[in-house]
Amino acid sequence: MLNRVILIGRLTRDPELRYTASGVAVTTFTLAVDRNYVNQQGERGTDFIRITTWRKLAETCANHLNKGRLVAIEGRLQTRTYETAEGQKRQATDVVADDVRFLDWPKDGRLSGGATPAGGIGGGDFSADFDDMGTEIDIGEDDLPF
Repeated sequence: MLNRVILIGRLTRDPELRYTASGVAVTTFTLAVDRNYVNQQGERGTDFIRITTWRKLAETCANHLNKGRLVAIEGRLQTRTYETAEGQKRQATDVVADDVRFLDWPKDGRLSGGATPAGGIGGGDFSADFDDMGTEIDIGEDDLPF
């Protein structure tokens, strides 16, 4: 079986960082992804997809992403069921990202905290697989909480 998703889009809001009761970081944000076709009026539709990241990747996204940033996401679809306050059952589908690639730079050209990505080289991609100091982060299957 295969469950892989690759998306490129812009954040619709700043990421929200929370911690589980056991102290695991989790960040959620919504990605606006344009559709590949235009309708009869010449307009391109957009899908708004909820993204979830965990652990160090969650903290990296919360620290370095904000509304409007262009990112590539690779992960898997996850469906969950929950109950509203009124007792109604609902179902939601999210993308659980295990790789986030930053495809643009903040307007000031620097990441938060004054760090410069990838050794300070301008332009190009900065992967969320690196910490603030440019050291590669190894996130494996054993690090996932599910």
